[in-house]
Amino acid sequence: MERKALGRGIGALIPEKESESGIKIINVQSDQIKPNPFQPRENFSAEDIAELAQSIKEKGLIQPLIVRRRGDFYELIAGERRLRAALSLGLKEVPVIIKSVEDEDALELSLIENIQRQDLNPIEEARAYAYLMEKFQITQEKISEILGKARATIANTLRLLKLPQEIQEEIKRGRLSFGHGRALLEVADPNQQRRLVEAIISNGLSVRELENLIKTRRLRQPRHRIATTSREPYLVALEEELQHRLATKVRITKRKKRGHIIIEFYSSEDLARIVQQIRGGGGGGG
Repeated sequence: MERKALGRGIGALIPEKESESGIKIINVQSDQIKPNPFQPRENFSAEDIAELAQSIKEKGLIQPLIVRRRGDFYELIAGERRLRAALSLGLKEVPVIIKSVEDEDALELSLIENIQRQDLNPIEEARAYAYLMEKFQITQEKISEILGKARATIANTLRLLKLPQEIQEEIKRGRLSFGHGRALLEVADPNQQRRLVEAIISNGLSVRELENLIKTRRLRQPRHRIATTSREPYLVALEEELQHRLATKVRITKRKKRGHIIIEFYSSEDLARIVQQIRGGGGGGG
């Protein structure tokens, strides 16, 4: 059966030996191939397409596209980057393997190719999983089996869709990592999540530094409500401002006219980052 082969990944798309599978590679007209409506990848880098086009120009289109027949034309299952690059070169024909698959299998095959080639960003991956579950009632366990990934990984990826839309966009752009997204999910308040994202981007916080920052804020909050009643409001405001600017825990103590400012750091790199911020070189985290 076709579906039993999916868990083997790319090997399910392109057989190693044509004679064993009976699947043949043929050439078809480029303009007969329509885009894949189930393509999980949303962003295609113009630079990547140009580099691939140069490689195809020099060596030819070595790996065939995967398509399925749709009336008088073919619908792409896998290989959209290759097709775009070929079209940019004006190639009239491209090599393809024709597969007879249903919509669900077409999406699964496209997912396999993109994920195993690491072409999808975490949000695209999460949306593809969600589409599989909503459109075809596929469980997380089944997705795990199909892709050879741990169920916990599937679940954690899907959780990213709970983040505010603008934070999801930052993950898509690559300014936040999957690890940053997971850490932000530990914060319930969306506005607090947004402030943390500002700190990550402006200060170049690593995932570990973000986790430490979230932990210190969480530990501080129960005491904060009690302590602020006996402290001068402007000191509390200054403390919060410094914590936001330096993206770390700051404590201001004052007795009469004297006092202390305590700034915490969690590694040598974190210390260097904070010193850079204090010196006015805010670009050190970029």
